[in-house]
Amino acid sequence: MPRFLLILAWPLIEIGLFVVVGGWIGLWATLAWVVGTAVVGIVILRMVAQRGAGLLRNGLSGGLNRGLSGAAMAADAPVTGLMRGLAAVLLILPGFLTDALGLLLLLPPVQALVKGAVLARVSVMGAGAFSQHQTGAGRGQAGTQQGDVTVDGEWVEVPPEHPAGPGRNRPSRWTEIE
Repeated sequence: MPRFLLILAWPLIEIGLFVVVGGWIGLWATLAWVVGTAVVGIVILRMVAQRGAGLLRNGLSGGLNRGLSGAAMAADAPVTGLMRGLAAVLLILPGFLTDALGLLLLLPPVQALVKGAVLARVSVMGAGAFSQHQTGAGRGQAGTQQGDVTVDGEWVEVPPEHPAGPGRNRPSRWTEIE
């Protein structure tokens, strides 16, 4: 329930800040701030996207065995990129509170705090563990705890009914099997 109230309160807080801060600094300065932070957010978002594409391109050109590992990508690079992307989106959105949160996410000490909190809650599963889980290899009690259920069934193909008129509600020629 508190999250729901926060979602409802967010626009009201933004409107209140627009009125108060806009009264202090004036209309044109408020509009310049909103447009300026949106432009900065777009630039940051483009830089994050280009960096991610570059990392992906370099990782794929190194071969499938190497992937995105090694010096090209640090362990916390996805978290950093995600925080910068979120900061950029918050800067693009109009509002003083979203701009303040976006600017905070760009600060290295805040990024370190958020990284620590995120990485503490995330467990990394290697590709080998994922493929074993998907193929069923190594399933013991874990497979039964997940509620694996097999359902047997039969199917019967029912031909579609064609109305009396030609070309009405007929399947396309692409789906017809002759």
